[in-house]
Amino acid sequence: MSRPRKVALVGNPNAGKSALFNALTGARQKIANYPGVTVERKSGRFILPTGEPVEMTDLPGAYGLDPTSPDEEVTSKVISGRFPGEAAPDVLVVVLDASNLEQHLVFAQEVLALGKPAVVALNMVDLAERDGLTLDPGVLEEELGVRVVPTVAVRRRGLSELGEAIAAAEARHPGPGLTNLKPTERRVAAHAMADAAILSESKRHRLHARLDRVLLNPWLGPVILLVLLFVVFQAVFAWATPFADALDAGVGWLHDGVKAVMPAGLVRDLITDGIIAGVGAVVVFLPQIVILFAFILAMEASGYMARAAFLMDRLMAHVGLSGRSFIPLLSSFACAIPGIMATRSISDPKDRLTTILIAPMMTCSARLPVYAVIIAAFIPNTNVGGGVGLQGLVLFALYVAGVLGAMLVALILRRSVTKGAASGFIMELPKYQLPRLKDMAIGLWQRAWIFLRRAGTIIFTVTVVLWVLLNFPQAKPGESQVDASIAGKLANGLSVVVEPIGFNRDMALALIPAMAAREVAVSSLATTYAVDASDDDDRQAAELGDQLKSRWTLPMALAFLAWFVFAPQCMSTIAVTRRETNGWKWPAFMLAYLFGLAYAAAGLTYWIAVSAGL
Repeated sequence: MSRPRKVALVGNPNAGKSALFNALTGARQKIANYPGVTVERKSGRFILPTGEPVEMTDLPGAYGLDPTSPDEEVTSKVISGRFPGEAAPDVLVVVLDASNLEQHLVFAQEVLALGKPAVVALNMVDLAERDGLTLDPGVLEEELGVRVVPTVAVRRRGLSELGEAIAAAEARHPGPGLTNLKPTERRVAAHAMADAAILSESKRHRLHARLDRVLLNPWLGPVILLVLLFVVFQAVFAWATPFADALDAGVGWLHDGVKAVMPAGLVRDLITDGIIAGVGAVVVFLPQIVILFAFILAMEASGYMARAAFLMDRLMAHVGLSGRSFIPLLSSFACAIPGIMATRSISDPKDRLTTILIAPMMTCSARLPVYAVIIAAFIPNTNVGGGVGLQGLVLFALYVAGVLGAMLVALILRRSVTKGAASGFIMELPKYQLPRLKDMAIGLWQRAWIFLRRAGTIIFTVTVVLWVLLNFPQAKPGESQVDASIAGKLANGLSVVVEPIGFNRDMALALIPAMAAREVAVSSLATTYAVDASDDDDRQAAELGDQLKSRWTLPMALAFLAWFVFAPQCMSTIAVTRRETNGWKWPAFMLAYLFGLAYAAAGLTYWIAVSAGL
């Protein structure tokens, strides 16, 4: 008895293949892995309208037959009959997303150029109609040379027509318009086919197309992205100031209230100079964190973030990476830990390792309190013209320095320890839409809660430990408590190492607990100065910014900022790097090069600023 004919569903990711496969095969399906490959294999039985049973396989989504990932390699080999133990399909069903026709036609041309019996399923036509598109399948049939069947898999529309087309599919000779085309030529042809197949489109769809022509323009697009990011960092300072001032006043009120009701002693000092001064110094930067993430969430929800990744692909190609690395690096602006974990989506091991090693150089939200307190203390809140604030401009420059530093390191790594060719990058662009306020509110609450939870756990714990180290042993009369303390002695030892780059003892002391979490540097400085101030009965503990201005010079402050642009990441990031790289070799390498970069950047900044007379 001859085997049943084999039919394979093939197409880009998100074309609706799985929904179509489930609708056609129902419960008559099984799931396993391809032999020797951890790639899911879904197969099932489908009965054609003629009564003929066929074996149907849902192939992994692919963007091309020249594979760049294990999924694409399986699809390419199965289609061509080169996969061991797997017979080549007798009929190919090329699934297209009708609402994203141009993108999906690029791969469809490559598949149909093979000349195998094929049918095109124009899937999700209901979504295309919802978006204001009316398509003519007949135009696509004429251009592609195969039967094109409109389908809506989730509503079981067009399934019988698709079955009839599969039964009638025959081997075909690909037309001259499909064979021997280069990738760029296929994209041009896909654009022409999509335009010809569109009978009508709404104003909304035309607006989206015009937006893409502007936002994805190779010259104008990056400029718009840079301007948008510039606005974000201006807003972080300008919009957050009233809320930050209110929180700061609340922390001061709590500090004074506790001092008023509790008797003098170590317990009161622990609460006021340790917990309230240390944790409160970080909590007051919650408005900046919320505003930063409001912009990030809005860009993600609107569909712009994926377009930013597309724009960044060209820049990243120059340093040996692809746009695939952009999403993990973007995640690292929130925290390096999820960013490093997101590199699992990168198929090339050299690409993935390079992305892991540079992810901590993205300016995570934990650095923002450090930047904010130093900038507010030393950079004047002046307008440099056109409504641009100097403080926001400096903050923007720090973020840009981190990105440029990461790109330079990636270039060096890709030409040395992670040498290899850059992999290709194709991604599907989501539709533009207005962010939902409810989703935005939930996302902001989650980010704010994560920040507050860190303040209540890691920062609280480190601050209490630091306060204990700063208060014991007790100073003799006339002696500074910080100088007499265990922490002071540790800082004096470290200050010998960092003195050449302009750091004093207090700055050296802040670097140690910052390894637990970067923002602890702020609480460390606040606790140190609160303890130091409490020794002098004639002096009240001043605001942290005032303390910094009285104890640091501008070159010292700039050097401290430069250190934190490249500063070695928190211990949690080290731990996740060890887990993702299966050993201590790369985490140790990461620590070494980041310490070296931070030291060099701080030293250069300090001595250049001193030479300039700042």
